Amino acid sequence: MSERKIDEKIIKEIEELREKIRYHNYRYYVLNEPEISDAEYDRLFRRLVELEQKYPELITPDSPTQRVGTEPQKGFRQIKHRQPMLSLDDCFSEEELREFDARTKRFLGDVSQIEYTAEPKIDGLAVELVYEKGRLTVASTRGDGYVGEDVTANIKTIMSVPLVLRQKKKGLPVPDLLEVRGEVYMEKEAFKRLNKEREEKGLPLFANPRNAAAGSLRQLDPRVTAKRPLDMFCYGVGEVSDLGPIKTHYELMRQLQQWGFRVNMPYLRLCKSVDEVIEYCNYLEEIRDTLLYEIDGAVIKVNDLELQKKLGSKARSPRWAIAYKFAPVQETTKILDIEVQVGRTGVLTPVAILEPVEIGGVIVKRATLHNQEEIEKKDIRIGDTVVVQRAGDVIPEVVMPVKSKRTGNEKKFKMPDHCPVCGTKVVQKKGEVAIRCPNKNCPAQIRAALKHFVSKGAMDIEGIGERIIDQMVEKGLVKEEPDIYYLTIQDLKKLDGIQDKSAKNILNAIEKSKNTTLSRFIYALGIRHVGEHTAQLLAEHFKSLERLKNASLQELLSIKGIGEETARSIKAFFEDEKNLKNIERLLNAGITFEEVKPKEGSPIAGKTFVFTGALKSMTREKAKKMVIEKGGRVASQVSRNVDYVVVGESPGSKLNKAKQLGKKTITEEEFLKMLEG
Repeated sequence: MSERKIDEKIIKEIEELREKIRYHNYRYYVLNEPEISDAEYDRLFRRLVELEQKYPELITPDSPTQRVGTEPQKGFRQIKHRQPMLSLDDCFSEEELREFDARTKRFLGDVSQIEYTAEPKIDGLAVELVYEKGRLTVASTRGDGYVGEDVTANIKTIMSVPLVLRQKKKGLPVPDLLEVRGEVYMEKEAFKRLNKEREEKGLPLFANPRNAAAGSLRQLDPRVTAKRPLDMFCYGVGEVSDLGPIKTHYELMRQLQQWGFRVNMPYLRLCKSVDEVIEYCNYLEEIRDTLLYEIDGAVIKVNDLELQKKLGSKARSPRWAIAYKFAPVQETTKILDIEVQVGRTGVLTPVAILEPVEIGGVIVKRATLHNQEEIEKKDIRIGDTVVVQRAGDVIPEVVMPVKSKRTGNEKKFKMPDHCPVCGTKVVQKKGEVAIRCPNKNCPAQIRAALKHFVSKGAMDIEGIGERIIDQMVEKGLVKEEPDIYYLTIQDLKKLDGIQDKSAKNILNAIEKSKNTTLSRFIYALGIRHVGEHTAQLLAEHFKSLERLKNASLQELLSIKGIGEETARSIKAFFEDEKNLKNIERLLNAGITFEEVKPKEGSPIAGKTFVFTGALKSMTREKAKKMVIEKGGRVASQVSRNVDYVVVGESPGSKLNKAKQLGKKTITEEEFLKMLEG
């Protein structure tokens, strides 16, 4: 059989991919200074796998697909793993998960249904702990999967790692040899604190919690590691002398927990089918932002240990497990320019204009740079290749520049001396980072104030979006909030794309918004430092707009939950003649709201609630509405002013905060009983 001729372009692409992957492995595993995002790395690796599968004769022993990571760092003693610490194959869709299930069943032959376990894929550093006679003897990193680095002294500084295993009299005895594998990581809040400390000391910042954990564990001086807030979850085993009656992975994890290991049992789910696996993966992706730690996917394993043995392993990964990767929250791209936006309070915010990049299924073209001080601290320049982050509904932000990619053509940025919209000279108050445009008639401030006024939490006027507001301001139809209530059909028809029907719909929405609540109206006014929760506090305390307008600074400060800066801001707002005239025009336009009346006999009246986790009987929005109807308040974060934290399924970091502050936590059932009185 003759050898097939392969296009030279294919051979060249494979070699270039290998070289790129080796380089990025070095930066990621050895230097802890990645130049590209995980998603970009995954794309390179998948392309190489795809080509090698198509042209298996081109596979070489030193290809990145035939190994797990990169060589151990020379500063550490090398440790050979008794069993290879293999990597996992990745998949990125429900279809690929179903293919994994079908492939597994085909390999096993006579199995129609397989039970799986699914758990969060912690974004950290894989390690192996070796216990002999129940005592920790050595700990090592994964390294290249066969040989790792000895990090025993550093691992011992992590409080959640047992030095001696627990042995119950009637429990399963600890094996003479037990190799436990897990992930060392750093929680999000701990990561933020560490980066803040490094920033204050002028040290380079870590790109993400994973890099912070890796950099902290792989310190030659264990005293440095001891100062870093590391933690560890165990997820499996290597060599074990005797597992006794344990037959499944789930049983094994429960047993490891009994021996003293930290196992992520609250999120380890037994799944009877691939459909249940998919359902749980989707759930984990929904709640990922609420977890205390970063996850980048879910790990799915065949639960039966005997079936795991039958399935065995390929060159670099087991056949009985797979990693389902979520949409990435970080990507690398380039800053094309930096523009300055002006908000409703006049604050100038620098915004990075980016080469479009997909993050979490959304195309990102702009990212906030916060302020001049932040730009200087991070040393961000126009033309830089940067790491951009988007988590949940949070505005995308530039995390850090990739300085190794600099060419020398990058330009430093300086905030302007004058407002980029109206040309007014900007001001900066003593002690404030913010730079402001003092001109209250600035078109940018007017547009931003109008967008806030019509938003869902404020007057909730449907049909008036950003495009409509921009046109209203440009055509001079609206200069301040009350003007909205004096618009006519003829005015609206001057806007692009607005005909009779759509104009009538907008006018109906404006009319409907006139019947509102006092707290919504206060929030809509756009008073600096007054969010939805503070507006609710003010409405409940003063019970009428007239009383609030005439409130003294002392009375404002007496309200639980309102600090001095907020109180002074409220007082200044109602002392401004222009603001008072606008309020009068709004009321004359027909805006009405019932004065807040105390809820008689309600145990919820005057109490502040925070919700964490998913509720079974109702949506979070409905629960909030019911609290307010009963005279209670709802806050978004746990603070000393909160009375109850309602804990639903799979609660997030708010539960930990509640415990730290000693706040009362109640179940959904207890919450419903309180509603019933």
